[in-house]
Amino acid sequence: MTKAIRRLAAATALSALASMGWAETQGVTDDEIVIGSVNDLSGIFAAVGVPATKGANVVFDRVNANGGVHGRKIRYVVEDNGYQMPRAMQGYNKLLNRDKVFAMLQSLGTPMNLAGFKLLDPKGIPNVAPLSAARQMLQEPMKNKFTSFSSYYDQARVGVKYLAQEFGGDKVCTMYLPTDFGKEILEGSHEGAKEAGISFAAETTHKPDETDFVGSLSKLKEEGCDIVTMALGVRQVITVVGTAKKMGLDDMKFLGTSASFLTVVAQVPGGVTDGFYAAASWQDLWARADEPAPKAFIEEYKAATGEDPVGFSMLGYAAAEMMVKALEAAGPDLTHESFIAAMESLDYQDDLVGNHMTFGPDDHQGADTVYVNVVENGAWKKVHEE
Repeated sequence: MTKAIRRLAAATALSALASMGWAETQGVTDDEIVIGSVNDLSGIFAAVGVPATKGANVVFDRVNANGGVHGRKIRYVVEDNGYQMPRAMQGYNKLLNRDKVFAMLQSLGTPMNLAGFKLLDPKGIPNVAPLSAARQMLQEPMKNKFTSFSSYYDQARVGVKYLAQEFGGDKVCTMYLPTDFGKEILEGSHEGAKEAGISFAAETTHKPDETDFVGSLSKLKEEGCDIVTMALGVRQVITVVGTAKKMGLDDMKFLGTSASFLTVVAQVPGGVTDGFYAAASWQDLWARADEPAPKAFIEEYKAATGEDPVGFSMLGYAAAEMMVKALEAAGPDLTHESFIAAMESLDYQDDLVGNHMTFGPDDHQGADTVYVNVVENGAWKKVHEE
């Protein structure tokens, strides 16, 4: 064997070794990366899942049109869970076993994500920017889990403290779905009351399809509730606020978290939701529509979809941009290990959502700030940040 042939053989062997990791990594081929999501496109949180999915696709379509990431196109496969556990598990099984996804992005629902972890964790599949702000989204093993924003617990805690200080309320109550999602907001409400030096007075639990809240609101009135936190579906939140106004409960302050911080909630006709508060970890899109980053996003989204974006369109877009940044930083030899290391290296200002995003080996939560907002004249207005 000549020296030239030996050198060629050695180079070929090294190249093969370097490529072996990604060649054996689920969801990665020479020309494709498969990203999955188990989202709500038809259930009580479809007003979150549908625009978020569209926002992510705007990014992936643009990236793919420009050649993809390191020569690989991104295929984004979204399964509809309808906010129902059996459908969610069907979606996870399909994505992991048939589509062979490399990572999950923007899966919606606290209980759905928690159940999905039992399938994702053994395979080391990364779960990125879930549409849940539950603290459990970073439960152990944390290595493959990354969230974008502050938790429901902190949002409820900060929101309750703000309302107590601003309006002098002395009794906090909670209306919630008895799921991990609801229980975390309940716990944050208890802590917020404690930190504000006021009492937690009462709670009511509800079903996802419940539509009549007169009885529950009457109970909260009897308990003297000044501040009412909510962990309910989007339509339910709107119904509760509207029903309270019809009942003359004008002294009650209603507070949602990021799950209720939607453009559609602010824009209910007739000013039904005016005076409703929501604590979230990003800033409203339309309140900053004239700023460079939001303006550019609005124009790109509208050109791509023919629609005006809403808040969760922005979040889907921002999450997809973050995914692309990590895929680029991971390099051409893409493995789960190289992707996780890349996610932990991200440190950038996201002017679209209005947050600085930074991760590290011991910090898998991108941003910590909580913004309290109120609906005024059909639009969200920021009134506090912490």
